[in-house]
Amino acid sequence: MDARKARLPEDLAQDLDAYAHWFVAPDPSSGHFLTLTLFAECRSTARVARDTTSVFLRGAVSDELMYDARLAVSELVGNVVNHAVPDNCQAVPGGIRRIDVTFKLYPKWLFIGVTDEDSTPPLLPMGDFYSPELMTELSEAVLADNGRGLMLTQRMASAVWWTPGQRGGKTVWCRFDLDSGAERSPH
Repeated sequence: MDARKARLPEDLAQDLDAYAHWFVAPDPSSGHFLTLTLFAECRSTARVARDTTSVFLRGAVSDELMYDARLAVSELVGNVVNHAVPDNCQAVPGGIRRIDVTFKLYPKWLFIGVTDEDSTPPLLPMGDFYSPELMTELSEAVLADNGRGLMLTQRMASAVWWTPGQRGGKTVWCRFDLDSGAERSPH
């Protein structure tokens, strides 16, 4: 068997840990971009995505926005890990599922995109799943079984949408509006 095919997800996680910090701090005055490739089967995928978000945004946005961006990335990557089933033309049984996380930071906006190999549209929530009158000590009993991650992302971000990939798959995007430079820390 080819040595590349015999690699375990744990080995890939160690490689990801090694490469996750190989970029420079962003320069928000002209825009800064980063794409990170992860694999759904690695145990540390969500952690690497959150940590990369922190490193990419450090010094460029407020701590509150960084927290929201970390949570949004974690939820979107978690959705891929837990729900995405690659299109038949892009995966082999037992294959590793690829996740691309894209960051685009401009002076007024932060865009985050999470790309997977599943063409099925995400179920973006259209509003509240429950009436506030139903909330009691057992509030989790009235919450929907799925869609909570996208609902959280919609509540934190200024916008959430998705785009189909040209060769299958999709990207779920979220946008955070930066408050006329007030989000950026002074350098």
